[in-house]
Amino acid sequence: MTEHEPAPAGVAESPSLADPDDVDTSLRSPAQRSRTFAGILVNTALANITTSYLWFALTFWVYLETRNVIATGVIGGAYMLLIALSSISFGTFVDRYRKLAVMRFAAGFTLVMFLLAGVMFLLTPAASLLDLTQPWFWIFAVIILVGAVVENMRNVALSTVVTILIEPDRRANANGLVGMVQGLAFIVTSVLSGLSVGLLGMGWTVVVAVALTALAFAHLLTLRLPEEVRVAATDAHGAFDLRGSVAAVLAIGGLFALILFTTFNNFIGGVYMALMDPYGLEMFPVELWGAVFALGSTGFIVGGALIGKFGLGSNPLRTMLIAVMVMGVLGAVFTLREWAWLYVAGIWLYLVLIPFVEAAEQTVIQQVVPLPQQGRVFGFAMAFESAAAPITAFLIAPIAQFWIIPYARSAEGAAQLAPLLGEGTSRGIALIFLVAGIIMIAAALLAFLTPVYRRVSASYAQAAAQGLETAGSSSPAERGRPD
Repeated sequence: MTEHEPAPAGVAESPSLADPDDVDTSLRSPAQRSRTFAGILVNTALANITTSYLWFALTFWVYLETRNVIATGVIGGAYMLLIALSSISFGTFVDRYRKLAVMRFAAGFTLVMFLLAGVMFLLTPAASLLDLTQPWFWIFAVIILVGAVVENMRNVALSTVVTILIEPDRRANANGLVGMVQGLAFIVTSVLSGLSVGLLGMGWTVVVAVALTALAFAHLLTLRLPEEVRVAATDAHGAFDLRGSVAAVLAIGGLFALILFTTFNNFIGGVYMALMDPYGLEMFPVELWGAVFALGSTGFIVGGALIGKFGLGSNPLRTMLIAVMVMGVLGAVFTLREWAWLYVAGIWLYLVLIPFVEAAEQTVIQQVVPLPQQGRVFGFAMAFESAAAPITAFLIAPIAQFWIIPYARSAEGAAQLAPLLGEGTSRGIALIFLVAGIIMIAAALLAFLTPVYRRVSASYAQAAAQGLETAGSSSPAERGRPD
């Protein structure tokens, strides 16, 4: 372990929880910690909603004004790519500095970027701003893009805040609430962004985003987190500690395999991400599809609420694999026939289960990884997992467009698929969903049989039984886990 490097201006260093005398004692009671967590969770919800609101609005606005799908594709792809590339840096900063200070920095940075975007929109003529051959549009989009990407640093910090504030036996419930908040942001922005661009225009949409970001930043300044008061040793270095991130992951037996499994699950999820909208738009008018998908997305909130109430059981990893298998079943059957009720019900149930998968992974990491390394582990996992679904989407879309869908719509293909998938214009997409669901089921069943599953489950069970705070651990021996 090495000594901390000096913190940048305005960012406090992150000390250790190992010595009780080094901890802010003003918020030690469970009730006070729960209130603090609720405040940070609500604040993060507002920040996530605002960022997604402006980002979705930019995408809608660009397409409506230019009808250029390349521009929207570049914007979406760049966002996911930057999330993947920057996540390890986010985790490094979360480990090096105080968590609340990191969240304040991210909120302040996003506010500055959105203000710059507003000033540029005000000063740049609309014709120049929407001319894709000139640099002004791309500068405007990059400013919003960078602000939205940096805001994701808060989500990495939030996962470590759960470790600090919530007792081990309640972390699964807290992670469920985090998933519920993320689902709420997804639903709200999918509806509000379109309404805002259509009714208010892009200029006032930026104004609303700046105002809400400023409100979230001001509220964040009023919160307090019972973190440490002395500088602690850490092995985090610089701004992009890839070596430390990899070492932190490999130090826990089976943890890298868990991240790979979740990444693989996201690869399969990318199939649904790429083709769910085309399938829905074949079934519903475009005006109705947005409302239908928003209705289905309430499953996020229900799933998070169920975890908040009941937790994930004694073995979150087992719960995760069961959820993945059920998701595979749903993905395989919810388009077996072109029935609207079947499709909507399948989407809703599928989205109910997504928070179980995400919360299970977070709960395991919070229990078996020491707090000084958790930021980099969460950042490492985010880097892998955020890149998986877009890659699959880019791969599956042309395969579906040029081979599978034409085959399913041919006379021969339709006749061959009819006994299993019925009749309709979207049987090619239904075939892809069926195969993807079967692969997901098989992957979860195989994972149950691996030594990695038993090893990670044993590590989690040992830590839970001994009641160890992972934040206060610094070695495998102290955590009581087998090497």
